[in-house]
Amino acid sequence: MSAVTRIGDIQIARGGFVATVTIDRPPVNSMSVDLMRDLADALEDLGRDGVTRAAVLAATGKVFCAGADLTRRADEIGIAARSDAPGTNPLYDEAVRLFATPLPIVAAIQGAAIGAGLGLAMIADLRIAAPEARFAANFVKLGFHPGFGLTYTLPRLIGRGPAEVMFLTGARVDAGQALGMGLVNEIVPQSGLLAAAQAHAASIAENAPLAVRAARKTLRADLAAGVRAATDREFAEQQWLMQTDDFREGVAAVNERRPGDFKGR
Repeated sequence: MSAVTRIGDIQIARGGFVATVTIDRPPVNSMSVDLMRDLADALEDLGRDGVTRAAVLAATGKVFCAGADLTRRADEIGIAARSDAPGTNPLYDEAVRLFATPLPIVAAIQGAAIGAGLGLAMIADLRIAAPEARFAANFVKLGFHPGFGLTYTLPRLIGRGPAEVMFLTGARVDAGQALGMGLVNEIVPQSGLLAAAQAHAASIAENAPLAVRAARKTLRADLAAGVRAATDREFAEQQWLMQTDDFREGVAAVNERRPGDFKGR
């Protein structure tokens, strides 16, 4: 790999036709609009550099991405409405950009991918997981609506039934379960995870790049548009739910590691 460059909290290392793009926001790689904008910028730059043919998406630390930190103000993490487009928000604008990037992506998921962090994992074409990986669409435990396009991307990948279970229970899925439902493509020991993801990316990059991009474009033709429609709907529901007592209780309960005492108001 070449020398590492950075865009904010994103590290980029190029090696031949493969680039490794790493989220480096300790301790849990929490999501924000700035982080997603920098990630989208990095992937778009790689997609048009004329050299890179595939990318690995990785993260530092024990957690792949813990999702948005909902203890912070909505405008700080990018889930407040845009002033010029009240039905949308900056975070989901970046989500659409991520799903629209032309570069094939292999995700190396070493730990928890929770909430919007699970949504982020869905931008990849392949997901390689360590045994320690965990996945959850835990929004209902927060008194919140699923987001980051997951209501479109998750059923599309694993089927409506399994996706409904994840959405309505908020339960965590371990790596073995994720493999069984098609959420991940392979489980690799933690020590060899990044190398395995890079090998998968290299196996894509060794092929004719124009043909790879054409095939990927056909397979994902409706993806960005579907994510845009889904995030518009998701955000409309999230806006009113953020004003409820249940949302405040859910955030407190998750932070205090206890079941929520929800009242339906």
